[in-house]
This record gives sequence, C-alpha cells and structure tokens, in this order.
Amino acid sequence: MAQFDGKVALVTGSGAGIGAVCAQAFAHAGAAVVVTDINVEGGQATVDKIRADGGRAEFFAADVTDPTAVQALVKFTVDTYGGLHFAHNNAGVLGQSARLTDCDDQAWFTTVQINLNAVYLGMKHQIPAIIASGGGAIVNTSSYAGLVAVPFASAYVASKHGVIGLSKAAAIEFGKKGVRVNAVCPGSARTKLNVERVAGNPAIEKAMTDVSPMKRFAEPEEIANAVVWLCSDSASFVNGHALAVDGGALAQ
Repeated sequence: MAQFDGKVALVTGSGAGIGAVCAQAFAHAGAAVVVTDINVEGGQATVDKIRADGGRAEFFAADVTDPTAVQALVKFTVDTYGGLHFAHNNAGVLGQSARLTDCDDQAWFTTVQINLNAVYLGMKHQIPAIIASGGGAIVNTSSYAGLVAVPFASAYVASKHGVIGLSKAAAIEFGKKGVRVNAVCPGSARTKLNVERVAGNPAIEKAMTDVSPMKRFAEPEEIANAVVWLCSDSASFVNGHALAVDGGALAQ
C-alpha cells in the first residue's frame, strides 16, 4: 500500500495495544509516523517494528495531558518530517470500576484528564499544523461506551462520550479548512490488557465477548483498518462521524 506516500501521521498511546497496531498500519500505508507514549520501552518497540518492516518512524516520549509536552510533540513531528497530515489521538485509560457514588475523586479527574482533556490538547496543536500542511484528518479514539452507557464506569463513559462531542465540534469548525475530524468507537479488542484481564477466568471473557453478536474480541488490526480508512481519500466526505467498530453490539 502506498496511499499515504509523502504524508505524516502522529499516533498517541502507540506504545502498545491498538495504538501500536494503528501506528504500524499508517506506516504500512506509506506514511512517516511519529510514535508517542509515556511508555518509552513500548514506544521504541513500535518504532523498531515499523522500521523492521521497511517503514519510517520516530519516537517522542510525551505526557499527552501536559500542554507543553503536546506542543513540543507536534513541533517535533513537523521539524522531523516537514509537516503533519494525520493524527490519531488514541491514548486512554479504563479508569476505576465503581458506582458513581463510590468513585474516588482523583480517579475520576485522572480518567477525564487522559481520555478527554488530552484529546482537546492534541487537536489544539495538531489542527494548525495539519492546515499548514495542506489539510488532512484526525481520528480520536472513543469507545462503544462513548455511544451507550455501561455500569460501574461513569468516568470512562463520560469521557468517551465527551470525545465524540469534541470531535463533532472540531469537524464543524475546521472542515472548511480541509481538516476532517472523526471518532472511532471500538468494542472489546484483543489487546494485552484485555487478554490479561480474562486470563484464567472464562466468565469474564464470555461477558466481554457476549456484548457483540459475533461473540469474539475485535483484533487490533480491525480497529486500525477503520482508523486508516477514516484518514484516507476513500472517506473524503466523512466528517464529524462516530464509527462503531463493535461487531454489531449496538445493533442488538
């Protein structure tokens, strides 16, 4: 694939899981990729994988909740590769599992800070760089739980709903300037985190996979395919959309 030749992509939270696979997918499609994560070892491993496959990638360690770090990250991307065309704001956490009235305040604030405020900070600095580069696209990672509520995850649900609203607002404001903004809403995926959660506990795995009528986890590559498509010319008139990649969970 060479649809992104000459383009530059930035993927946050790409030291593991869906973010790492998405970074690899952008590189496979021809883009030069900046990988960023607070997990330095994981981020460098993603870069090494991309380079081993013949792609171009650099790592920049950044806390995406820090305004100064995010600004430096975008500057590094532009300085390194000469521009920015695609951004995938993927960094996120599940947060505390508790009833709303039992939530720890700091746990709530931390979840919203990472899942929502970091997306705001990312777009604040990415959008001007994308405009200066001639236009492009942003995909923000929401969730199945950004479209419906799930119990015992109020901070996660609220923050992921917020990502969709923020994506729609940015789509309206900057579509006329050549920047499309969409959200991807994965269901349960076969990430290292989820594999560890269900290890030795088939009841938990069944509960997670039964949400979808396909009765299985999504593979990270299936999420990555959706993200790359949303950035491609094949989705040139898709803007302000929240794309469910949930195996039909919402259709039930």
